Amino acid sequence: MNLWLLAAAGMMLSLVPCVIACLRGKPVDRLASLEMAGVVTTLLLVLLAQGFHRIPFYDLALTLALLSFGSGLVFARFLERWL
Repeated sequence: MNLWLLAAAGMMLSLVPCVIACLRGKPVDRLASLEMAGVVTTLLLVLLAQGFHRIPFYDLALTLALLSFGSGLVFARFLERWL
């Protein structure tokens, strides 16, 4: 186990507050935690790609970053109906 994989394991622990906020928060708090979980997961995938020395894994992190931004916009659009 190298330092990159150890950092990825530590980063996974930061997803726990995001999940709790997604399950228990108000709709606006859920949107914020969804965006934060997307950022943390993207960073986690970058750390795993560096830790395993696999260059193609960076493509997955880039794709997730683009899709999580778009999904946050779609969720905000549907959220404005109930606010």
